[in-house]
Amino acid sequence: MVRHRLAMAIAAVVALCVWGAVLAAPPADDATCSISVTVAEIMEWSSNFPPIVVPEEITSQATVVTDDSTLTLYTNGDVDITADIISLLPRLTGPDSDTLVTEYALSYDGNGSTTGTGGTAVPFTNFDAFLSGGSHVTHVPGDGAVNVTLSVQASNAVGTLANAGLYSATQTLTAAWGL
Repeated sequence: MVRHRLAMAIAAVVALCVWGAVLAAPPADDATCSISVTVAEIMEWSSNFPPIVVPEEITSQATVVTDDSTLTLYTNGDVDITADIISLLPRLTGPDSDTLVTEYALSYDGNGSTTGTGGTAVPFTNFDAFLSGGSHVTHVPGDGAVNVTLSVQASNAVGTLANAGLYSATQTLTAAWGL
């Protein structure tokens, strides 16, 4: 009887092994694919600067008004930003071609190292000399965007008073690959 039970146990084990082999899925097999893509050198403004509409009026000979506008510059390399200093378009001009003292400044949300892609702030400078030597933006790997803030300051020339009315200007900033 013990032999019979042993034979039955062996038969059951063999049957389970055969049945398991029949039902078992084939082993997994992997295949790999190597993928590559190239990112071009990119330097582009997100759009145009939002218009600057200075909310304050010049109400006296000594009044100085300022305002600013911010725009994102996408870049994965170092760039230089320059401004239009050749034409008179950046100069605030009003009724009867009267003009205001027009100065611009530039700042960044990063410094080109510890706080991310950016550069050194440029103080208020007369429109015809603003960024004449350019403003260098240093790209920090992993930070492909910098917020650029353009500020304008308007005032009367010393000893004069501008004509009443609306004054306007157009400033163009150009980004080019840095040297």
